[in-house]
Amino acid sequence: MSLRPNTAAGFQPLLTDNLSAEILYGYGDPCVARDAGGWWLAVTSNDAPQSFPILRSEDLRSWRLAGFMFPQGAKPAWAMDGPGSDFWAPEIHRADEGWIGCFAARTKTGQLAVGLARAQTPAGPWTAEPEPLLAGGVIDPHLVVEPGGRTLLFWKEDANDLWPGLLAALLHEAPQLVGEVFPDPAQAQVARAAAEAWPQTERLGPMARFEALRGLIDAATDEFAACHARLERLEGPRAAAIREAMRTRIFAQALEGGRLAGERTLVLQNDQPWEAHLIEGMWVTNAAGRWWMFYSGNDFATARYGIGVAQADDPLGPWTKAAAPFLTSTAEWRGPGHPSVAEGPDGRPWLFLHAFRPGEMGYKVFRALLGLPLAFLDDGVRPA
Repeated sequence: MSLRPNTAAGFQPLLTDNLSAEILYGYGDPCVARDAGGWWLAVTSNDAPQSFPILRSEDLRSWRLAGFMFPQGAKPAWAMDGPGSDFWAPEIHRADEGWIGCFAARTKTGQLAVGLARAQTPAGPWTAEPEPLLAGGVIDPHLVVEPGGRTLLFWKEDANDLWPGLLAALLHEAPQLVGEVFPDPAQAQVARAAAEAWPQTERLGPMARFEALRGLIDAATDEFAACHARLERLEGPRAAAIREAMRTRIFAQALEGGRLAGERTLVLQNDQPWEAHLIEGMWVTNAAGRWWMFYSGNDFATARYGIGVAQADDPLGPWTKAAAPFLTSTAEWRGPGHPSVAEGPDGRPWLFLHAFRPGEMGYKVFRALLGLPLAFLDDGVRPA
């Protein structure tokens, strides 16, 4: 499967402003589901008082806030609440009896975990399972129900949350390595500042630490392949741990009766130059007699973030990636990512995704909802 990056995609803006003061950060990580009356939308809420806005539309143009998966005071018992809680990447799917949702949130000890919830309608009320389905630094859950009834949970191991701190700590303890890892003077200056500040940065919460290390992350991912090659020349277990944490893995496992069953399968990892240090935000769909996975790659807070595509005969793989990203930034929209697929108003499959406005990118920054009709062909998929 061969694709060129599409930098002129015909994105259709669907939601470009906050509809309510209760929606703080826009429509990141959008999951769109269609039923007989229209479309439902569930989106990321970070640490807002009310978690996971649920919106409703009859035409994809006019939207209303229908409620929240977890209103204030009704968060899952196992989840952290308040600042730093990070409720991310919700999905909602029709189930045999009502609707099932999956989501990522931090446990009370601060670890990222995946939870399940159920409701009779997407508007709620939603009831979360009393314990996480999966814990230990995992995010971006995705549910796939095969035609035969097998249900699979996909998720990402969030190792990319670890390597910036590991790198800053290494450079703090061995500042002579800055020039070896970052020969460019400007990048070396940024890396040196991050290394010097590490004792203070280390004490921050996860996302505050991420923001504080933003310059170091950009320096390492600007030319990721070359930076990674220089890290490979460093000896010792700490350098090896950094390289290992730069490898992002997506797994899948059967879900039976609300519990994981059998063994997990590694289905995808970052191995394309454009993906840099991570892949995430996957969505798997069946079309044209095969399975397709749309996923995000590179750093979400930069214009290098984009959407890739892979195909397989079975959702557990093996998956064959396109060598180039399927969608990249345009002049109007930056960092397109975290897609979902649902039937559009014309009966064709549509890709729904988030993107930033130029110059407005980062954690807790507004993301718009965009749509794009798809055409699945014998030799690949393209914007319709």
